[in-house]
Amino acid sequence: MNTLIISTSSFDIDNNPPLQQLLQKGMRIITNPHRRKLTEDEIIELLKDGSIGLIAGIEPLTERVFQAASRLKVISRCGAGLDSVDLTAAKNRGIAVLNTPEAPAQAVAELTLGYILNLLRQISAIDQAVRKGEWPRTQGRLLAAQTVGIIGLGHIGRRVARLCQAFEATVIAYDPYADQVPDGVTLLPLEQLLTKADIITLHLPYSPSTHHLLNTQALAVMKPEAIIINAARGGLVDESALADALKSGKVSAAALDVFEHEPYQGALLELNNIIVTSHIGSLARESRRLMEIEAAENLLQGLIKTGVIQ
Repeated sequence: MNTLIISTSSFDIDNNPPLQQLLQKGMRIITNPHRRKLTEDEIIELLKDGSIGLIAGIEPLTERVFQAASRLKVISRCGAGLDSVDLTAAKNRGIAVLNTPEAPAQAVAELTLGYILNLLRQISAIDQAVRKGEWPRTQGRLLAAQTVGIIGLGHIGRRVARLCQAFEATVIAYDPYADQVPDGVTLLPLEQLLTKADIITLHLPYSPSTHHLLNTQALAVMKPEAIIINAARGGLVDESALADALKSGKVSAAALDVFEHEPYQGALLELNNIIVTSHIGSLARESRRLMEIEAAENLLQGLIKTGVIQ
């Protein structure tokens, strides 16, 4: 019996028509027993018994993993990013790699807007103060008065631009590969964006070239009271440098949904001018369902194309 692995921390199999088709074709499905991001050793353990297909999360899919998965034919990422997959190694072994770039885009964009509004008006901080018996009359800031700098104008970045424009914010962006630029968005070199933006939000893949894109030097040139948002990938922000900037007040506030090592246990948790969430960007019910169905459909079509199933 052919086996499929679902490595995401959760997945609704029962309400997924493409997966039901695969089950009807005699496929066996094995899910993630740990209910969290898998390590390299853990995904090897799941794949080593001859699985032919994988609906992947963000676990590392390396040459070592592929060596242990000799029958693997198709990887379908449940999400947009492919930075966790060694694409060269997959290609060399004839493994098709697919993703779902459109499905999670709205969910991540709306989460980003939520962070921005929360930090500008200090909603979470005021909520905590009121619960302690205080009654702060905190003066926040209007999104309409801010310049939002978007780094990465892909599926998510373009949506964030439109949402911010709806609030009458000025939107600038950096993306040397942008093929679609929303009306009213001004493209700038990264160095200029960092000096002009009141809010900087990241929406680009992680790669060696983008490692610690926001580092000590980048943080140093930002405007006073800058806000930083990262709902893209851990590793884009130097977390230690960000902690120092938040402590000193160089950066007024931040929101991170992704971290270099998850679950995150670092120094940022000690600060009260940052929102930290548990990699929930795509976890809106409607987007998650769409993403899971698209990932399963990609897997089904990939297995048909490779001739594994009819």
